[in-house]
Amino acid sequence: MSVPPQIKMTLKGYLIAGLLIWLPLAITLWVLNLIIGSLDQTLNLLPMEWRPQQLLGRNIPGLGVVFAVLVVMGTGMLAANVLGRRLVEFWHGLLSRTPVVNSIYNSVKQVSDTLLSDSGNAFKKALLVRWPHQNAWTVAFQTGAPAQEILRHAEKGEELVSVYVPTTPNPTSGYFIVVPRSDTRELNMSVDEALKYVISMGVVAPNPPPQAQRPRLNDEHNRQG
Repeated sequence: MSVPPQIKMTLKGYLIAGLLIWLPLAITLWVLNLIIGSLDQTLNLLPMEWRPQQLLGRNIPGLGVVFAVLVVMGTGMLAANVLGRRLVEFWHGLLSRTPVVNSIYNSVKQVSDTLLSDSGNAFKKALLVRWPHQNAWTVAFQTGAPAQEILRHAEKGEELVSVYVPTTPNPTSGYFIVVPRSDTRELNMSVDEALKYVISMGVVAPNPPPQAQRPRLNDEHNRQG
């Protein structure tokens, strides 16, 4: 960890330099403690006599993480065989037919299948998109193809794209919009770089790509946009 050279070494500068070192570390430790503490609660699923407090006489932080990983991996291995697939189909069918639960379960399952599946098409690329009006641009992410019902309403010859516009500094909330391809510009940065840029409110800019890889903007295309 280093101090940015532009900070003047006054009393205020020393304070800022110290915060720049300790704040990221403190937040990182706080997040890790929150995650580990939450996952340690999974040990409560075990019978009382199997819990570490009973077997070892004390709680060991982090064992819940190991237990959660083993449960998830075991579930995946079980679902990979014929019997496991039948159990998963039965469980899926049961939840899909349960009132109230089915709407929540099906929505979450569709999102998780899109995000975690190898064939998923979430966040294909980082884009610049006109938002919230035609004279403003923001960083967004191209998602899946628009539904056929939406494409049916497009003007003749107009190509539409599905876009997710994240909010800052919390990108998990945002807006799903469908816009013409002409109102977007593809960015020469990865999705991870674009996310960091959004979360940092534009402070952490990605490194510029090599000169040979920089896209050349078409002036005529920009004027049409």
